[in-house]
Formats: sequence, structure tokens, C-alpha cells
Amino acid sequence: MKIRKSTESDLNDVLYVETQAFGKYEGPEIATLVDELLSDPSAMPLLSLIAVINEQTVGHILFTKAYINSLKDSISTVILAPLAVIPNVQAKGVGGELIKEGLRMLSESGVDLVFVLGHPEYYPRHGFKPAGVLGFEASYPILEKNANAWMVQELHPGVIGSVSGKIMCADALNKPEYWCE
Repeated sequence: MKIRKSTESDLNDVLYVETQAFGKYEGPEIATLVDELLSDPSAMPLLSLIAVINEQTVGHILFTKAYINSLKDSISTVILAPLAVIPNVQAKGVGGELIKEGLRMLSESGVDLVFVLGHPEYYPRHGFKPAGVLGFEASYPILEKNANAWMVQELHPGVIGSVSGKIMCADALNKPEYWCE
């Protein structure tokens, strides 16, 4: 498996992966969101990675710019949304490798915090912790029963505990329907 930054020429493959990974009901909506995020100036800078096996794109991960409302420029923050792997290679480590490589690249580029709204049994395996109890509020309210789905990972020690606030996301992601888990 090879993981690399996606390019404009990969767009159709990326959208195919998103559609396949999320199924016929959610897939087209998620693919539209990804397409919008890839061209949303408020999402920049972003990191878009694909996983390729035998010259076929099988996975995609997207990290977009975010910020803490009270600290807009002092803490570098991104949101992971979405992570997608085509069904026939799910549960084979593709998603984990995309997360690992993305976090490595983000850390090297100076990003401090990475947030995700996702499965609370999956993302902690990759270093994410519940964000609400650490003082980070999501862009839209998260139901109490899903509070552990809102997570954060610190890429540089000492950031968590020294800052808190509401996380503001890219315009394309700033819609309540994307904040349900």
C-alpha cells in the first residue's frame, strides 16, 4: 500500500472512495462535502491523502483548517473529516495507516491539535481522547449520549490543558447536519 497526497487528478477516485465507503444513502452527501471542502478557501491549508493498492485508490483522509474561537491564530488546529475506505479493504489497516501518516505530516508542519467527530471505539486506538471533557466545544452541540464521539489529539505536548474553547470549522463543514454522530 502506498499513501500519498492527493492531487486534482485524483478527484474522481477520491469521490468514488467516499461514495463507496459511506454507502448509497450517505455516500453521495459525503462525496459532495469532500468536493466542497477541497475548494473551500476557509478549509485551507488542508491535507488530503489517498491510499493506493495495486494502482487502485482504496482510501482517503481529509484534514481541514479549524481554529479555537478565542485563539484564532495562536494554536494550529485541524479537523479530520472524513476518513473513508472502500468496503472490500475495510478492517485491514488502511484507515489506521492514513491516520498515522496524516498525523505525522501534520505534526511536522506545526499543527498542534487534531479534532474528529467519529466512532468513539475506533479513534482512541489512534491516540484520540474525548475533547469535551478537556475543554473543547464542537462547532455545533453534540448530544450528551454521543459526547465521547467528539475527540482531540495533541500533536505537540503541553497544548491540552493550556487552551480551551469552541472549535470553528471550514465553511463547507459548518452545517448542523455534519455534527451528528
